[in-house]
Amino acid sequence: MTAPLHRSLLFVPGHRADRFDKALAAGASAVIIDLEDAVAPPDKDAARDALGAWLRPGHAVIVRINSAGTPWFERDLALCGAPGVAGVMLPKAESADTLARVTAAGARGLLPLVESAAGIANLDAIARAPGVWRLAFGSIDLQVDLGLKDATEDELLPFRLQLVLASRLAGIGAPVDGVSTAIDDAERLRLDVARARRLGFGGKLCIHPKQVAGVNAGMAPSAAERDWARRVTDAAAAAGGAAVAVDGKMVDKPVLLRAEAILRESA
Repeated sequence: MTAPLHRSLLFVPGHRADRFDKALAAGASAVIIDLEDAVAPPDKDAARDALGAWLRPGHAVIVRINSAGTPWFERDLALCGAPGVAGVMLPKAESADTLARVTAAGARGLLPLVESAAGIANLDAIARAPGVWRLAFGSIDLQVDLGLKDATEDELLPFRLQLVLASRLAGIGAPVDGVSTAIDDAERLRLDVARARRLGFGGKLCIHPKQVAGVNAGMAPSAAERDWARRVTDAAAAAGGAAVAVDGKMVDKPVLLRAEAILRESA
């Protein structure tokens, strides 16, 4: 299954139906209606009913359902195949068996949210589960589950790279990085996005519409990268298989493949 090219994935609280259409107009690659963390337990059923009433084929969204083992999981499954639900995000993804239940409920695509020690331990099986588009990194919940105190990006780096490796081995899309919690810190967001892309992530979760533009820009190839990629592919084509250099550096097969990937991302 080919993963959609979602650079920015914007969460909107599932109990705020008044924000659904606004979220769709915010410019994000995808909108995630959140029935899990954003909705208090007493409001879960009402939020699900409101979402079900709002859904229609003309505006496809991703739905983050509640995790397996919660009182709301079974009822959330009824929404997975509804018209307008393009994909389902499963929080606390820890087993392929649970993902299979979501697929059986009609989900058209899966975004497992890996945010626990068990999820990391079962990463390969999760990534290879039928229907999985991409993995998403739940960095905040993972820190809590592992008992990491005041963790910096250095402590989280091994787990990010595991998601990238598992995705590549499973042949699915590049993973989606977790949220940046500082809504008004544009520089922090820029650095977070640049790190995610440098590590091999293909998208990022957003918690506010004002983060969308920065994520879209930072996750896309820059003008300089596109120019370099065109010069590399043009030079390789003109050489007809002979050795060629661009900017004083030899263009071998890995360099050409990277250039071609940049041009595909830019299309």
